[in-house]
Amino acid sequence: MEGESPEEYKAFAALHGAALSASEVPPLYWERLRHKLENEVFDAGEFFGIMQVEEVEEEEEENDDEEIEDELKKKPNPGNELCYKVIVTNENGLQAANPNSIFLIDHAWTYRVEHARQQLLHVPGLLHRMANLMGIDFHGEVADEGAIEQVLQEMWKYNQTYQLSQGTAEEKVPVWYIMDEFGSRIQHSDEPTFATAPLFYIPQQIAYTVLWPLRDLETGEEVTRDYAYGETDHLIRKCMLLPWAPADVLDVNCSTPEPSEDHYQAILNKNNEKLPVAINPPVYDKNKIFKVYTDLPQILNNLKHPRFEFTEDEGEADILYNFSHFKDYRKLSEERPHVMLNQFPCENLLTVKDCLASISRRVGGTEGPKWLPRTFNLHTELPQFISYFQQRERRGEDNHWICKPWNLARSLDTHITNNLNNIIRHRESSPKVVSKYIENPVLFHREDVGMVKFDIRYVVLLRSIKPLKLYAYDVFWLRFSNRAFSLDDLDDYEKHFTVMNYASGVTLKQAEIFKAFAELFQAVSAKPAPFGICDYPSSRAVYAIDLMLKWDTTRDGKRTMQPQVLEVNFNPDCDRACKYHPTFFNDVFSTLFLDETNNCHVTYVV
Repeated sequence: MEGESPEEYKAFAALHGAALSASEVPPLYWERLRHKLENEVFDAGEFFGIMQVEEVEEEEEENDDEEIEDELKKKPNPGNELCYKVIVTNENGLQAANPNSIFLIDHAWTYRVEHARQQLLHVPGLLHRMANLMGIDFHGEVADEGAIEQVLQEMWKYNQTYQLSQGTAEEKVPVWYIMDEFGSRIQHSDEPTFATAPLFYIPQQIAYTVLWPLRDLETGEEVTRDYAYGETDHLIRKCMLLPWAPADVLDVNCSTPEPSEDHYQAILNKNNEKLPVAINPPVYDKNKIFKVYTDLPQILNNLKHPRFEFTEDEGEADILYNFSHFKDYRKLSEERPHVMLNQFPCENLLTVKDCLASISRRVGGTEGPKWLPRTFNLHTELPQFISYFQQRERRGEDNHWICKPWNLARSLDTHITNNLNNIIRHRESSPKVVSKYIENPVLFHREDVGMVKFDIRYVVLLRSIKPLKLYAYDVFWLRFSNRAFSLDDLDDYEKHFTVMNYASGVTLKQAEIFKAFAELFQAVSAKPAPFGICDYPSSRAVYAIDLMLKWDTTRDGKRTMQPQVLEVNFNPDCDRACKYHPTFFNDVFSTLFLDETNNCHVTYVV
């Protein structure tokens, strides 16, 4: 092109080539795409038009399931009353080999889920535009709660998602967006004529969607895309398309057995952990002073036990106590088997939420144990989850669920909903599990706000796998919600999430809780690595177990409190423990590394 500089194109390709390749945007279009991005060229209107289609209900004869499904595929925008099509209007049609045949689609709304309600309430014109785009009847100027609620329900049929690859954990939380009216009118097809992909244009720090043809098109042909792009499994595609083509999957067996050993082997390979060779348990002189290498300020500031001293030389350390995950256990076991460390090989089977759920099925069968909310891996168990959801819906049972990333803490990207479309679409953002939300929690009375949810954090110390030796720190922490509990306002963080403030002094019967801990660690140590936590004699670890209590009923009709394990955290933040209990790390190190529990504030669990 006239005026194009090779250097400009090279710089563009260097910045965006990886993203474009990952989205399978043909290099044929890259140079013209750069020009359109830099000059904000939105020329789709020269090639396409939007037409409204009036659907006529036809009497359907009795067909088998496949014929009905084929008919659904032919219908534009199945399930919607308002129906639009985007068609090619250019008199010369569109040629896929033309480098100009790539187009920019603007985004009408970009948001993170937790901010959606407030934006609809306060951003001028947003609610009106979204209601109009989604076919929701709203004509007022003042934000209407009913219209907002409808948009929050319907938006899962329109939104797309991307994640930033760099930044803090908060900045990496998935971003959702709704394309402008043109992009949002492009309908689904199993045999699409176009492909789309989000692209974050770095120089302007703006995200667009790019659209390009998959074949030549003539005037009047429809622009379509595959809403389940990249998925080839017939059943999974059906499940992914449910927001637009409602259907029952009640015939799917909703039981979820523990995954195969290949599943765990794949996790080990992905984590790049190298398992240790077998070693003999290290034996130390009973008066030895241990040298500790750590990057944790909490330990540097609070460990005062006379049997431990700090070193800045990792090579001379007897104990490595680090914040980041250790990977090469093989090298450590071969070269320095006597060095103890604060983590176990394969402990992610305990601390990553999808693994926690699958491992726990060793105790409770396909539905999991009583102490773990019913949990599904949305990546591998989507049909089973939808079947279970629809069965509960048919029986009129509570259907609130909490959707969580596999491996994020502090409630980041965690959402509570009873909207099936919401959950199905969340599968596209980042790997997630969905757990039954505790609708009947044990509540705590706070004078200022009423009956609120709370959770309990226990710190547990894993001394060894064989034999299994687990201790619980004697002080646990209660964390309270800031608002009274009810099953509404599901995006109200302060009502439904308990990571707010701490308190202590509430007495609980701990036998059932400790029984749950024992069963959990027995399950995760029942098989050799990589199918369970590795029995490495030089490993020790501290975990935080977060749990809630729910009301349950025994067979004889007695009301009882049932612990519900929420998650297990590696290397938990112990600031408050140190602040209120100055001997905390002395107790931890004495228990884990000296095998001395006298005068330590710990209780033997198993």
